[in-house]
Amino acid sequence: MRPDCPRAVEPAQDSHPGPTPARIKDGRKSFGKSPAVAGGIGCNTALVLVISEPLATERLLLRPFTTDDLEDVLAIHGRPDVVRYLYWEVRSRDEVRELLERRVHLDRIEKEGDALVLAVVRRSDGRVIGEMTLRWTSAQHHQGEVGFVFHPDAHGQGYAREATSVVLDLAFDRLGLHRVYGRTDGRNDASARLMLRLGMRQEAHFVHNEIFKGEWGDELVFAILADEWAAARGHPAPEVTPPGR
Repeated sequence: MRPDCPRAVEPAQDSHPGPTPARIKDGRKSFGKSPAVAGGIGCNTALVLVISEPLATERLLLRPFTTDDLEDVLAIHGRPDVVRYLYWEVRSRDEVRELLERRVHLDRIEKEGDALVLAVVRRSDGRVIGEMTLRWTSAQHHQGEVGFVFHPDAHGQGYAREATSVVLDLAFDRLGLHRVYGRTDGRNDASARLMLRLGMRQEAHFVHNEIFKGEWGDELVFAILADEWAAARGHPAPEVTPPGR
């Protein structure tokens, strides 16, 4: 089975450097605090989202990574079938250890360009079976990007959908984003199907838009708006003031 993992969403700290994120003003504001998360954005806010306690679903816990997750993360990142559609190659134990040393700090979003990276833990056995990424890509336009990577043994059981639903709730209800998108390789049928099941529409199919691992690759883009996600989940959409108003 192909991995449920859109590419190009690994935080900048874990991949090649990208453009310097635009700076936003230092004014800080917090909305809807709870014991686990605090957040809410406008174009000029910071300290928007902090995960201080695990987020629980019926079968999963989503929490920040720790260095104790080494073996489980190695079991995911050390597989060729997992990294097939990702920008990095199979990682060694030392590389995974270095990765976790960076990821333990990725528990919050404070400014445009920041990424939140959470371990997905199966509650029945305490194993890390995947990871979720949420990146704040535009403060002005209230945009974000979601990504996911799961161990192949966890495929086909609804775990990825369950975890991604939690992250979309964070994106829209806590961050106040207007649109969230996900990207995947054109051959990654599992990721494409998952995003469609979540209610995301396919907005683009870029043909041979880059050379990926030595060959021309296609890229698919899926997205969903706050009001669409609210309708799917059966709760009101957060109010977001459009830029310039």
